[in-house]
Amino acid sequence: MKIGTVDLGERPVVLAPMEDVTDASFRLICKEQGADMTYSEFVSADALVRNIAATTRKLHIAEGERPTAIQIYGREVDPMVEAARIVADAKPDILDINFGCPVKKVAGKGAGAGMLRDIPKMLEITRAVVRAVDIPVTVKTRLGWDCNSKIISTLAEQLQDCGIRALTVHGRTRSQMYTGSADWEEIARIKENPRFTLPLIGNGDICTPQAVVDAFERYGVDGVMVGRASIGAPWIFREMTSYLHTGSVAEVSNAEKFALLRRQIRESVERIDEYRGILHIRRHLAASPLFKSIPGFRPTRIAMLKADTLDELEAILEHIEKNILSQSDQATV
Repeated sequence: MKIGTVDLGERPVVLAPMEDVTDASFRLICKEQGADMTYSEFVSADALVRNIAATTRKLHIAEGERPTAIQIYGREVDPMVEAARIVADAKPDILDINFGCPVKKVAGKGAGAGMLRDIPKMLEITRAVVRAVDIPVTVKTRLGWDCNSKIISTLAEQLQDCGIRALTVHGRTRSQMYTGSADWEEIARIKENPRFTLPLIGNGDICTPQAVVDAFERYGVDGVMVGRASIGAPWIFREMTSYLHTGSVAEVSNAEKFALLRRQIRESVERIDEYRGILHIRRHLAASPLFKSIPGFRPTRIAMLKADTLDELEAILEHIEKNILSQSDQATV
């Protein structure tokens, strides 16, 4: 699959853009674990234009994580164009436009998935951004605003006419947020349109290696995007890509998983500071499947998520690791 001149190979599996999740450290780890492309946290066009430091820091790209897309969102043409030019100067491989974020503080103000209620403005922004930069521009969006307005089949062709080079579709409406099940049949219908010729990346409920294969073989997408299933589990890309290409799931030991989580913690602290770095990483620790099968784990989980120093957190992780590894060793005897 190619996006402009960016060659992702056949049947790529990519890391979704997620606010407060896909920082540079996490992206690089996911890339090393097998992700074929990564996306930044979404970047506010307005904040970027105002040169807000917390926003401009999101433009940092490590060479080892390429190919990488930086994603922007906004609701007005001029700030989106100016932000696109600023992003292009940071030299990502791809610029992605977010027309899919469903949260109220974004969609409720007309940006993200809010654009699904103003298609003319969405198309105007897309055309203007495509004209403003020389790098490939892509779009990520949803099926429609609600169940009564699933417009993606028509919208996909309209966005293609604006000059984008690939389209990612999350198989839910904005009204669904992240509830219910992603509708992959709707995603597949886009590929049935002979006039739609762009690479299509499907997104939504990709949580297992088997789901990746199903997305390609049953629904005919060109790429698959993995989001929430990767939080606290960057090794999922190794499992998914190995199953996709060899038919068997790569075995990732508990020791390797703990090492990856410790690296995330360390690099988060180095990037910010000890207190805020640990706060940032709690989302990964809370979501990690590594801790979900431990009997009577609740008190330890609470202590882990309350720890606010590296020493305290490391002591808890060491205790957990010893218990998990010993249980795993006993189970294989």
